[in-house]
Amino acid sequence: MANNGKEKIVIIGGGIAGLAAGVYALKAGFEAEIYEKNAIPGGECIGWNRKGYHIDNCIHWLTGTRKDTELYDVWKTVGALSDDTEYAKIDSFYSTIHNGQTATLWNDLKRTEKELIAISPEDEAEIKKFIQYVEYSKQCLIPAKKPMDMWGVKDYISMGKNMADFPKVMKEYGKISLAEYSKRFKSPVLQSLMCDYLPRDYTAYSFLVSYATMADGNGMIPMGASLQMSLRMEKKFKDLGGKIFYNAGVEKIVLENKTATGIKLENGSFVGADYIIPTVDTNLLFNKFIPNSYMPKELKAAYAEPSKYPATSGFQVAFAVSESYNRGETVFIDIDPIKVGKRTCDRMYVKAYGYDPVFVKDGKQVIQTCITQMDDDFDFWKSLSKEEYEQVKVELTLKVQKAIEKAFPETVGDLEFLDAWTPLTYERYCNAYHGSYMSFITTPEGKPVRLKGKLKGIDNLYLAGQWTSAPGGLPVAVTSGKFAVQRILKSEKKSIDI
Repeated sequence: MANNGKEKIVIIGGGIAGLAAGVYALKAGFEAEIYEKNAIPGGECIGWNRKGYHIDNCIHWLTGTRKDTELYDVWKTVGALSDDTEYAKIDSFYSTIHNGQTATLWNDLKRTEKELIAISPEDEAEIKKFIQYVEYSKQCLIPAKKPMDMWGVKDYISMGKNMADFPKVMKEYGKISLAEYSKRFKSPVLQSLMCDYLPRDYTAYSFLVSYATMADGNGMIPMGASLQMSLRMEKKFKDLGGKIFYNAGVEKIVLENKTATGIKLENGSFVGADYIIPTVDTNLLFNKFIPNSYMPKELKAAYAEPSKYPATSGFQVAFAVSESYNRGETVFIDIDPIKVGKRTCDRMYVKAYGYDPVFVKDGKQVIQTCITQMDDDFDFWKSLSKEEYEQVKVELTLKVQKAIEKAFPETVGDLEFLDAWTPLTYERYCNAYHGSYMSFITTPEGKPVRLKGKLKGIDNLYLAGQWTSAPGGLPVAVTSGKFAVQRILKSEKKSIDI
């Protein structure tokens, strides 16, 4: 019990889930403290500066920007968004260039349909079906009022009415991978288009939902970069009276008689708590903070079968290039095969950030690339000595630069290297399992991981964070923070309306 008579919630991790949990804890009348191992808030939702340029690490699109959605209300409550938030003026999801042909997924579905049919008339029927099912997928909105384990019959009836057509999407695309789905198209460029954005092993419906989010105006990009959004949430937390401690790594959660009494910090000090909300990577939670015996069986099964439950990361490089470079915000290109880790890649994206002044300096804008990395690639990076690691990064950066210059000759002599980072960067900074910046990939073979917010055997510990529900990401993180506080309120037989 805190000195002021309020019960104290201690939150481990100052990322999006931790900040959200903190805000909702304060709104619910608790005292809240956040302990973060790094020097700034945000976790994965950050950026950093190199040579005076800002590099963004997170938001490609933010689900929940449409004002009539439950998720928007959560983003607004935690201070991430407001009714006057400005968004980047972007009119497409991404473009694919393959064998000299370009195909684009516009936010305007009719425009997409017309252009794709013009590219491949023989695929007209499949294209029209794709567009129709993306339209159905707009109904897939993330419920954010309360966790589903607290739903009643009325909640399910309401969801059924609002998502009347979405079961068709799940039936048609819920059990096939993007690689399989792409074969329904005859055109090579359309096959590439369907497989470029998400890993090929992903379930096809995940991709349709992602595109639908953009097309529905529910996936815009807030101006000002990812770190600024995290800082807005930090401000909201502090303004409500919360305390956040930086450079305060946690060594373990202290358990006494099946009760979490507090946390022990890496500096040896003890912090007592009435409730604890760990928002960290579950691999860290169950292999360092608390005994592995508390790990739920569905999570153990996922870690045991990485082929069914892969984790995804990337080898990424950032450059500065002239503002005159204008090939679209996100473009996937053919490249000469590059071996990165254990896999050989012949596709890569180039994302231009000139849509926001934060990423522009002296007439140049930041562009970033990413080559997908999986679990076995992480093992490759992990096996390298420090010298080998730095050398591999240099060699791969040069290959990436040549690939960009080959695809876009106007960039020759204009690219200025800013930074390169790998799966090990995410492991070091965020304790991320296999360097993954999201949770487990949703594949046709694996059952989606959905953890209950309460652990069996520990009375006052409630889970939050993107690893509580595959495939993770910002919406899972922010809602999980709210849900953890609601579960505490329910345990105390109090109203969960916060």
